[in-house]
Amino acid sequence: MGTWAEIDHTADVALRVSASDFADLFATAARGMFSLLVALDAVTSSLVCTVDLQALDAETLLVDWLNELLYLAESGPALRAFVAFEFAVLEPTHLRAVVRGGEVPGFFNYLKAATFHNLEITATQEGYVTTLVFDT
Repeated sequence: MGTWAEIDHTADVALRVSASDFADLFATAARGMFSLLVALDAVTSSLVCTVDLQALDAETLLVDWLNELLYLAESGPALRAFVAFEFAVLEPTHLRAVVRGGEVPGFFNYLKAATFHNLEITATQEGYVTTLVFDT
């Protein structure tokens, strides 16, 4: 599993995400986002959803992925958080994944959306890195 760290941002919330491969980047970004909302170790894996997305490029796919997860987290009769992610397909412009999580009593914070602010996925010798900014 990759790593994430909250970093200072003037107006919103930002995360720096590092991962060993492309799938790890998407999973770590999602876990990092949900860590801003709930205590991850308190989330069960009793709920299973499927996500299937297409986008123009990898950065758009990452933003769409995170925003779809936020939508799923808030669209049911109760709030939910997702902590496990399995990709059947993950290409720069398409993903299909099974996500697992559970209902939670509330969120620490409110995130409106993942944004494109200075977003760039960079390949490194160790894998991939990106900085994500969330509108609050």
